[in-house]
Amino acid sequence: MSNRADEYGTDVEIYVKALTTTIHADTPTDAPEQLLDLLDQLGLERRTAGPIYVWHVVPEHLDADEQRRLASHAIPALLVAGYTVNCTPEVFDEAAYQQAVHEIRSGHSRPGAEPTAAPAASTPAPPSNAPSRRAR
Repeated sequence: MSNRADEYGTDVEIYVKALTTTIHADTPTDAPEQLLDLLDQLGLERRTAGPIYVWHVVPEHLDADEQRRLASHAIPALLVAGYTVNCTPEVFDEAAYQQAVHEIRSGHSRPGAEPTAAPAASTPAPPSNAPSRRAR
């Protein structure tokens, strides 16, 4: 199994899984436990298939707008923690993103959403056939 984070060389790829309405947050195959734990703390649900394939999804019991807000609200905490994140335009909610940025700057982050230290990663240019993605 492959995932978008492995394909694009990023730490987190947020997108709607093809032929579903599920918002996925893919991490590299060798993602550090710190990153996986941070995604858990930010409200995403961890899923696994086999011993090495791990990904997160936005809780499916939320309505579509709430799902987009949760995913977008998680991005600033991931960035502050030093991770590279890409989010497709159909998932990205600018207002939720800006609210999270404001909360971080004012020190009023949601409980459990405190960023943790993590090494920054460089992001190579995406392949020319890459789908449209919003990088933050």
